[in-house]
Amino acid sequence: MANYVISYFGLFVVFGFLMLLHILVTFPDNNCRVIMGDGVVDNNNGGVQGCQLVTPWNMSISSGHTLLRDPRHNKGLAFTERERHAHYLTGLLPPIISTQELQEKKVMQMIRQYEVPLQRYIAMIDLQERNERLFYKILIDHVEELLPVVYTPTVGEACQKFGSIFRRPQGLYISLKDKGQVLEVLRNWPERNIEVIVVTDGERILGLGDLGCQGMGIPVGKLSLYTALGGVRPSACLPITVDVGTNNQKLLDDEFYIGLKQNRARGEEYDELLEEFMKAVKINYGEKILIQFEDFANHNAFSLLNRYRTTHLVFNDDIQGTASVVLSGLLSALKLLGGTLSDHTFLFLGAGEAGTGIAELIALQISKKTGTSIEEARKKIWLVDSKGLVVSSRKESLPHFKLPWAHEHEPISNLLEAVKDIKPSVLIGTSGVGRQFTQEVIEAMSSINEKPLIMALSNPTSQAECTAEEAYTWSKGKAIFASGSPFNPVTYEDKVFVPGQANNAYIFPGFGLGLIMCGATRVHDDLLLAASEGLASQVTDENYAKGIIFPPFSSIRNISAHIAAKVADKAYELGLASLQPRPNDLVKFAESCMYSPVYPIYR
Repeated sequence: MANYVISYFGLFVVFGFLMLLHILVTFPDNNCRVIMGDGVVDNNNGGVQGCQLVTPWNMSISSGHTLLRDPRHNKGLAFTERERHAHYLTGLLPPIISTQELQEKKVMQMIRQYEVPLQRYIAMIDLQERNERLFYKILIDHVEELLPVVYTPTVGEACQKFGSIFRRPQGLYISLKDKGQVLEVLRNWPERNIEVIVVTDGERILGLGDLGCQGMGIPVGKLSLYTALGGVRPSACLPITVDVGTNNQKLLDDEFYIGLKQNRARGEEYDELLEEFMKAVKINYGEKILIQFEDFANHNAFSLLNRYRTTHLVFNDDIQGTASVVLSGLLSALKLLGGTLSDHTFLFLGAGEAGTGIAELIALQISKKTGTSIEEARKKIWLVDSKGLVVSSRKESLPHFKLPWAHEHEPISNLLEAVKDIKPSVLIGTSGVGRQFTQEVIEAMSSINEKPLIMALSNPTSQAECTAEEAYTWSKGKAIFASGSPFNPVTYEDKVFVPGQANNAYIFPGFGLGLIMCGATRVHDDLLLAASEGLASQVTDENYAKGIIFPPFSSIRNISAHIAAKVADKAYELGLASLQPRPNDLVKFAESCMYSPVYPIYR
């Protein structure tokens, strides 16, 4: 009898092993990673982040109707005859077998038929929710056309109407009601191997103000770009909205508003929830989880970054990402302007988190290149806020983040007078208020400089300080122009000018990939400088000939790989990288770590 028991037990073990082998072969998962040779990674049809060994035992396998409803594995009509038979799909699909390329062509034809940008946005989100790989394949292949659809400027309107277009949750919502149990809420998210979180409290969404819980469109959009532009696995990305209420009365009165219907929590109540959140994230996901703060109001953005930058791997895209991409544009523009960064004078309209963040990184770069103190480097940079030029006589009324820019000077109440008096060679707008670079301001800049650099960075397009056409026309074709949102080429006196776009999407996907792939533990300012230099190095002579100071988005994945390599290299130099040994070729390593949206073969 005992022999029979042993035999049955042996058969059971063998059967279990064969079933497990079938699962692993049938559904290759992005979480199954194998390190080869020089640190080159076999990314198994998916892409690798952090490039550490991960076992895939937690995979859930679906077949038949359930498989068609699983956006990560669904291939629609691209399932082959063999796959349909093996996974119980026969009869659940029409008999025709398509290719991913044909599916892509069909979807793009459909999207281009929509005239309203929000309709295109909804169509792309619907695709993401039913066929993840096709969504990213299309976004990668048509990035210049679709970037304004899935992110700025269309995402701003999507956030404003988020309650009305909401279909299914794409991220995690943590509210004041969850205080004391944030860790349990995080554990409700089905994925365990999270490597990057984008979190917002919705108080300062683009230039649109307080949109409360409906700001979730921003983390969702940002993380779509982390995958499409930077190659971070979709399953490693977690969008989060921390709902502490809203002071937007229109939303509070809206019956379709999806967030807490109460005024915003402030002070201790707010701080305690954020502290619990930050601790819970580290407990649940570990020391190397990247947390990107997004669209927090100034008073919280600076305090959160300063509070957690020494204890967590944190990054504020509005402060640091914007600063890095603008610095890159300035470094590129030197080829057209001449001189070095320290030879120029900078005037900002806007002294919030974006403006002061950019100013600080410019000063840091000048300081490092010239050997002067950071205080001395700041003297090349002037800020104008809603009350006029930021000067020393205003120090008692200024918030702490403006104090380093309060230079000795007579008070000036408006931008035009500041331009005439300061005589900047570079004018940067981060005010969030449209049409502030008036004809008089642009003409004044053109009278001072042979080639004035005008950067109208506020988003969305309606909030830009001026349009590309205004900059080129009012400067009589002299200006070098870049904006935050896209503008079409402009023809002035038979010459075509192509405006640059100082879009954060150039920086944060590659920057995040660089941090993740080397196992960075903290973000150092030098990593931001490395990212800026990495982006600037990708601008070609052909681009400069057209007056463009940023490379084309069509090559963004290659750009992101080079930025990631620069960031990782600096992280190793500073002792912040935990992945050992250091890969020999960081660019190739970055490319090998990137997620591929090409359909896998299911056996």
